[in-house]
Amino acid sequence: MKSEYDFSNATPAAGRPAKRKTRITIYLDDEVLQQFRSLSEQSGKGYQTLINAALRMRLPQARPETALAE
Repeated sequence: MKSEYDFSNATPAAGRPAKRKTRITIYLDDEVLQQFRSLSEQSGKGYQTLINAALRMRLPQARPETALAE
C-alpha cells in the first residue's frame, strides 16, 4: 500500500442514486414499536422500512405497491 493517496481529482461514484431519506428523531409508543419489530422478524424487512411503508400508505397520493417496494 502507498503511504499517501491523491484524491484531488476524484469524482463521486457514477450510477449511485441520491438518497431521498432524512434522519429524524421520533417518539413512538412502546406497543407500536414492539408490533413493528415483530412484523419485521416475520417479514425479514427492517422495522424502520415497515414504519415508512405504513406512513406512505396513509398519504393521499400513495399506492400500496409503491409503499411496500422499498
